[in-house]
Amino acid sequence: MNTIELLSSIDSEIARLQEVRVLLAGSNAYVRRGRKPGKKRTLSAEARARIAAAQRARWAKQKRAAKKAA
Repeated sequence: MNTIELLSSIDSEIARLQEVRVLLAGSNAYVRRGRKPGKKRTLSAEARARIAAAQRARWAKQKRAAKKAA
């Protein structure tokens, strides 16, 4: 067997193995975790208000610490 025939044989075996792998893996070959692309998360008004209040509290704490340090 010459080099070209050997390489051709190896290439055909690789192609066959790749086809078998795709068949065995099926549609579960790649499972994406998390939310689907394109969907946006929405927060309720109450959740936004809680987040805003918490941020204002953090800012106030920083401001008090800065006044004490000065």
